[in-house]
Amino acid sequence: MAYLQVALDFVDLERALKAAEEAVRGGADWLEAGTPLIKSEGMEAVRELKKRFPSKVIVADMKTMDTGALETEMACKSGADVVAVLAVADDKTIREAVAAARRYGARVMVDLLGVEKPIDRAKQLEKLGVGLICAHAGIDQQMVGMTSTEMAAELGRKVKAKIAVAGGINTENIAEAAKYCEVVIIGGAITKAAKADEAVRDLKKAMRSGKAVKSELYKRYGEKDLAKVFLKISTPNLSDAMQHRGEIIGVKNLFGLKFAGPALTVRTYDGDWAKPVEALEKAEPGTVIVVDAQGGKKAVWGELAGNSAIVRKIAGVVIDGAVRDVDEIRKLKLPVCARNVSSASGDPKGWGEIGPEIVCGGVKVRSGDWVVGDENGIVVVPAEEAVEMANRGLDVLERENRLRAEIRRGKTLSEVAYLKKWEKVG
Repeated sequence: MAYLQVALDFVDLERALKAAEEAVRGGADWLEAGTPLIKSEGMEAVRELKKRFPSKVIVADMKTMDTGALETEMACKSGADVVAVLAVADDKTIREAVAAARRYGARVMVDLLGVEKPIDRAKQLEKLGVGLICAHAGIDQQMVGMTSTEMAAELGRKVKAKIAVAGGINTENIAEAAKYCEVVIIGGAITKAAKADEAVRDLKKAMRSGKAVKSELYKRYGEKDLAKVFLKISTPNLSDAMQHRGEIIGVKNLFGLKFAGPALTVRTYDGDWAKPVEALEKAEPGTVIVVDAQGGKKAVWGELAGNSAIVRKIAGVVIDGAVRDVDEIRKLKLPVCARNVSSASGDPKGWGEIGPEIVCGGVKVRSGDWVVGDENGIVVVPAEEAVEMANRGLDVLERENRLRAEIRRGKTLSEVAYLKKWEKVG
């Protein structure tokens, strides 16, 4: 059976060590000082892992690109049994790293992250004396749907070196990945879990069984699953994932109902309710109708339009303007967001248009962009970023799950986030 390696991609050593203790209790075989941990804490992270867990194989994910001998020696002297070097490095760098590792009785793992032709490069690496090659889809690549398991399978068929695999491994795909690999590297499915020991046990059980075990977390989703993912996460999760872009300002979710769907945009004017109502005839089920009504005070939406929206299976309505009949619309359980509420409406003059780029609450919205709302607010995700931001939002949620677990064990938020350590200097 393949070894299970835990990638400790923390930026604080104390949190990494706590997760490592839990993972070892669950049966982890190899422990990795991840690149963020090494960049934050230096070789002390490697030293401390070796000191605390002397019987475990310690991996230093240096991601070396130059000075192969120097960086490998640093890691080996600090206690690393395996040192990671990037495959995109110069051949001379890789040769020097391999030679240095041999002097210290260690191994070099060469990481194929970012390599355009991984199989060709793997064959070159074998000639350079590399004995362990890692098929790796990085976190940013995973967010847009890339996986590493297919690469690992092809490497297993075409090269003689031992294979490691990293990137998006969970209970659903660990058994398949382990068929071709000496080492299966897992980060988030362990380090974001509330109880890392239980996560390791579940993963090893799935690996031993040879069968996929369904998982709702620690996986990446595609376009067909966007509504499901956006409804799973909160708008704060999504705002964090988007680095605080896309938040509609001043338009309130009147009933606090959660919704998500692609936009159908409408431009109209204060009180002119013709185009918003006509949009119902063009909207597909699951659509969010987004109306730029110029921030108006006269309603362009009411209970009758709400009833039509229910029949058309509209996911939600967002109006930078006014609505009325909110008491009746509330009964429909239709998510409606508006800047203003008014008893008065205007007349259906038919000005405006359906489908243009609009501005709603200060945010540009195009038909097809995703709109997600809950009682915290409303966020717009550009269509071309939807898959990535759905996955990044889920990543935020999963990381917060780990923080919640640490807080329940007695830590404060300031302590688990190491706020004083990471406050901006100057």
